[in-house]
Amino acid sequence: MSAPFRCGTVSVVGRPNVGKSTLVNALVGFKVSIVAPKPQTTRHRIAGVLSRGDGQIVFVDTPGLHDAAGNAINRRLNRTARGALGEADVVALVVDSRRWTGEDEAALAAAVDCGRPVVLVLNQVDRIADKASLLPTIAELARRHAFAAVVPVSAAKRDNLEALVRAILDLLPEGPPMFGPDQVTDRSERFVVAEQVREQLVRRLHAELPYATTVEVEAFKRERKVLKVAATIWVEREGQKGIVLGAGGAQLKHIGIAARREIERLLGGRCHLALHVKVREGWSDDEAALRRFGYAD
Repeated sequence: MSAPFRCGTVSVVGRPNVGKSTLVNALVGFKVSIVAPKPQTTRHRIAGVLSRGDGQIVFVDTPGLHDAAGNAINRRLNRTARGALGEADVVALVVDSRRWTGEDEAALAAAVDCGRPVVLVLNQVDRIADKASLLPTIAELARRHAFAAVVPVSAAKRDNLEALVRAILDLLPEGPPMFGPDQVTDRSERFVVAEQVREQLVRRLHAELPYATTVEVEAFKRERKVLKVAATIWVEREGQKGIVLGAGGAQLKHIGIAARREIERLLGGRCHLALHVKVREGWSDDEAALRRFGYAD
C-alpha cells in the first residue's frame, strides 16, 4: 500500500541572516528568494513550492524576525514574518548552528506561540569541522522546546536536505497539491524581475545604501521573444541617487547588466532592462509608499 500524499505550508522563520532564503532556494531547486550577505535582504512573504511523488511542500520564506521596531518598513517586516506563522501547518525555525542569540530566542517564542509543530533547522554545519561538537548543542536546544524534529543541514552545500524534507512531510496533513507540478513560486515574473534588480543593489551598495532602496517595475511586456522591462529604483534622498548612478552612470550600468543576466537565466530568453533612479523622501517610513511598492503585511 502506497503512502498517502501529503501537502501543506511550512513557514520558514528565524532571525536575520541565518540562511532562510538560501535554504528555501536549495529545497525548491529554483531561486525564489534573492540572497545577499546583508540582514533583512528578504522583505516579502514568498512561497517556494517543492513537488514530488509523495507530497507537496509550500515553503514560505519570511523576513528575519528582529528586535528593533525602527521605522514603518521594519515594523511591517516583523508583521509579515509573524503573520506567516498563523498560516502554517509546520514551522521551520532556522538557526546558525554555531551560536544562539536573543533574537533566536524571540523567534522561537513566536514559533511556539502559533501552536504548530516546530522543526529546528541547524544551518551552516559545513562550517563546523568537528561534527561531534554538534551533539551538546542539539541537546541544549532540545531542552528549550519539544521540537518535532531537529535537523542539521548546510543550505549552501545542500547537505542533509532530504532528511529535512522527510521530517517535514511526516508532519503535514494528507491532501491534494495546492499548486501545479511545474509551479515553483506564488510570485509573478514581474516580482521576480524587481527582486533581481534589488539584489544587485544590495550586493553592490550594501555599505552605502543597505536599506534605502526599493524597486518598482513600471513596464513589463514581451515583444518577439524579448522581455522588455522598465523599472524605477527609488531612494530616499538626492545624495543617494548619485550613489546609485555612480560616476557617469557607471554604477547603474553595472547593476543593470548583472540584473539582466540573472533575469535571463531565471526566466529564459532575452531581456531588455531599462533602469531609472528617482527620489521619494522617507519612503521607508511612509505607509502609503510602502503599500504602493507592494509591502503587504
